[in-house]
Amino acid sequence: MQISEILRLCDHTLLRQEATVAEIRQLCDEGIRYNCASVCIPPCHVAGAKRYVGSKLPICTVIGFPNGYNTTRIKVQEARDAIANGAAEIDMVANIAMIRDGCWDDVLREIVALRDATAGHILKVIIETCLLTEDEKKKMCEIVSSSGADYIKTSTGFSTGGATREDVQLLRACCGPHVKVKAAGGIKTLQDAEDFINLGADRLGTSRIVKLAIELEKAPAQPASEQPAPAADAPAEKEVY
Repeated sequence: MQISEILRLCDHTLLRQEATVAEIRQLCDEGIRYNCASVCIPPCHVAGAKRYVGSKLPICTVIGFPNGYNTTRIKVQEARDAIANGAAEIDMVANIAMIRDGCWDDVLREIVALRDATAGHILKVIIETCLLTEDEKKKMCEIVSSSGADYIKTSTGFSTGGATREDVQLLRACCGPHVKVKAAGGIKTLQDAEDFINLGADRLGTSRIVKLAIELEKAPAQPASEQPAPAADAPAEKEVY
């Protein structure tokens, strides 16, 4: 898979608490340059980032982040505020306590409330897979599929673990075909990214893939005279990405 194909599926992400305006602008510049799906940034930076990029790049932000235990009313207000400030995509953290308590109707009602508040915009539901049992993950696939949300997302990247190949495969298998899967947290290599995509991820939440693209651009090309000649009967090399 070409790295350009991977980059088109990346939400280029910077969610550190101390992220500065200069860093957010650099993230936006990189997102535009490498044709990323969006930049995912803290809510306080959405308005400024939108003014900075205009229509060149979608702005994604996070709601109820990273713990998910805000009340539904607060999450709804956060989402409306983010959209008013220019966000095109909303990544909400589901209420993990309600999931663990099996309060499924309450979990569904909250996601539906966020869906109503974000109508016309992309809504992704973060379920924090590292904190859930397999049965809870499967139930969340069912709930997200019936909620009207656009994506189910593995992780915030702020908890005890990030995306795993097993979880991405499970989410893809258990969600309805109309629900897309976003893998996030711990995506560090091009092989990680390609594996997640091949297992069914439609988006990747990561900052590392753009950094790898930059490193590849900076790497000096090996002169043709120094490259070993292939053996006469050697098969053509398989392209890695």
